[in-house]
Amino acid sequence: MAKFTLFLLAAIVAISTAFAPAAQTVTRVNKVAFAPKIAEQSSTTALFAEDMTWEGEYPPSKVLGPIMSKAPSGVLAVVSMVSLGVCVYSCVQSGLLIREPGATDNGSWVRWYYIVMGMGGPLAWGTHVASWIQRKNGM
Repeated sequence: MAKFTLFLLAAIVAISTAFAPAAQTVTRVNKVAFAPKIAEQSSTTALFAEDMTWEGEYPPSKVLGPIMSKAPSGVLAVVSMVSLGVCVYSCVQSGLLIREPGATDNGSWVRWYYIVMGMGGPLAWGTHVASWIQRKNGM
């Protein structure tokens, strides 16, 4: 019980530090006399090049990335519906397979392609949000 309590306390501390503001750390300057002085380069990387904040109800299309920001809303909606259909199909088929006698004993109801098809659910959610953003932006 003591190990579980310690684990639980450590988990709570770890989770709570995720919501604490980041502390400002002091950078140390190398004071060694024989080290060459290198000028600081303050360039932004490609990941942090653009500001992705917005004001209002919906974001601009650029938050969807280089591919989805150019796709029309209707195409994204169709991709979302197909992805959801594939996910539902895999769930139904897995449900039918699990009803077979002895399927849960040896794991014969688990099929790799149903697992892959099940990932259509998160894809459907993401593409339907992207479709909504594109529709609001007039695309």
